[in-house]
Amino acid sequence: MKIRLTNVGKRFNREWIFRNLNFELHPETSYAVTGPNGSGKSTLLQIIAGATTFNEGAIDYYLQHKQINEENVYAKISIAAPYLELVEEMTLSEFFQFHTNLKSWLPSVNSTKIISIINLDQAANKQIRYYSSGMKQRVKLAQAIFSDVPVILLDEPCTNLDKEGINLYKKLVDEYCSNRLLLVSSNDLQEYDFCKEMIDMRDYKLSAAPA
Repeated sequence: MKIRLTNVGKRFNREWIFRNLNFELHPETSYAVTGPNGSGKSTLLQIIAGATTFNEGAIDYYLQHKQINEENVYAKISIAAPYLELVEEMTLSEFFQFHTNLKSWLPSVNSTKIISIINLDQAANKQIRYYSSGMKQRVKLAQAIFSDVPVILLDEPCTNLDKEGINLYKKLVDEYCSNRLLLVSSNDLQEYDFCKEMIDMRDYKLSAAPA
């Protein structure tokens, strides 16, 4: 899947967060989105995911050289972020089963195998509300990475993860994301040191001006 951004800008009230974003995101390529707090990293990912509107410009999505309607983009993209909530009243097994009603897993896995891969076998039948913050982050990453979609967006993916969790994250990216378009929003090098391309939001902050 290819995504083209043309003169994209986002503002809150009268202040532009960024303007004049012009770039193409290509299949099977990993991108790091960097920049200081408030530069719009998370906002950019939400815009690409279709969860947040933008104020100017255009975003076009192409799959196998055919343009996709904006209404159908959600089915092609998965996102994991610290601010996204899980259904904590469900057990992990129930939550993953619920997820498959929305998006399928990659052909090589099922819910039971995913739970084993992220080392949560013993907590599979426990309500997610009783999970630690690190366990919840593993669930969020798994939900995004194992979804059968061509685009994955990861916002600060190592939030709340210990050393073991960070190693697991890198293993998941290496084994399951190399053949897809991947964007990682972060200021922590260990979260994106594998990325082939960089998008520095400061480049687009400089061109932003009051409306």
